[in-house]
Amino acid sequence: MTHREEGLRIAILIGSDGPGGAEMMVFRLACELRERGCHVVPVLPAGGFGWLGGLLRGAGFAPCEVRLSTRWIDVACVRALMRVFREHRIDVVHSHEFDMALLGAVAARLSGVPQIVTFHGGTTPTRTFKRRAAIRWAMRRSASSVAVSAATAQRFAAELGLPERAFVVIPNGVPVREGDATAVRAEFACNPDDIVLLAVGTLETNKGHRVLLEALTRLNARGDAPPWKLIIAGGRGGDRHESLLSYISEQGLDGRVHIVTNRNDIPDLQALADIFVMPSFVEGLPMALLEAMVAGKAIVASATGGIPELVEHDRHGLLVPPGDVTALTDALNTLMRDGVRRGVMGAAAAARARGGFTAAAMAERYLELFRAAGTG
Repeated sequence: MTHREEGLRIAILIGSDGPGGAEMMVFRLACELRERGCHVVPVLPAGGFGWLGGLLRGAGFAPCEVRLSTRWIDVACVRALMRVFREHRIDVVHSHEFDMALLGAVAARLSGVPQIVTFHGGTTPTRTFKRRAAIRWAMRRSASSVAVSAATAQRFAAELGLPERAFVVIPNGVPVREGDATAVRAEFACNPDDIVLLAVGTLETNKGHRVLLEALTRLNARGDAPPWKLIIAGGRGGDRHESLLSYISEQGLDGRVHIVTNRNDIPDLQALADIFVMPSFVEGLPMALLEAMVAGKAIVASATGGIPELVEHDRHGLLVPPGDVTALTDALNTLMRDGVRRGVMGAAAAARARGGFTAAAMAERYLELFRAAGTG
């Protein structure tokens, strides 16, 4: 197929629409592609959270919705996708994660349009033999398969029994914009001498929030910790929400730890923070971490997934082994006590992120793939 003078017509498919890194990446990529003359049609699940749809509609997009079922290959869903592709004269399909990679591969092939698929680094796509076989099938029927980090490509290749060259690595990117801490400083009653810690991620085990709370509990027990507050922006929530709240109450941290969900003001929270913390067990190339780096924040994070590709230990922040409460406690203690070091690391992090991990750079890399697929 050939792309038209007004630009490629791209359908972007994602099977989840709550607050999260993959969803935010879809939103930002859609905006950047539209600025480059593309016609973008987001395709979202019907009856979902509605968060991503709200963002897209607010930005002037008209997302389509398809109803997903528990069946991997749902005939009604495939037909609905094919109608979208036909009605919008789609040139290229861009699918994200397991469900849409599989459904998109079927619908795109039957419609005669190419598919690009992106994997963001979760454990779900490869957790069973049947899923691995399905993903390999979808990849064979896609023009390109993208991993958001080299670590993600390496892990997926190993788990799928494929060479690493089966994946194109395109790092996520974030916009460069300034937040305003005024309103959130008042909302969370942060005092001028409080060290504000920020963690961003759904309230699930893999995000490691319990490890972070245990580290802060140990830090408090030492008796000489600087005054601090922690804000956990928990996206759409998750199955660990209640247990985290219980732990906070049991340890007497109610006034110092705030868990909030469904926030659209992450740049403002980044502006408020002194340290950004990501204690995850598993990650791809996390958008929230890039946002913190662009905002010039010193980082304390787990050395997992694509995080070491972004953060050089002792330059942009401090990296610790995933799940190591002692190491996390020590890293937090070090940076909470040293404002000069935080400033130096934050400046280095901003230079690193703004130098190659912007939304504009991400969009240009994807557009190159889309053009190649759409003219092939």
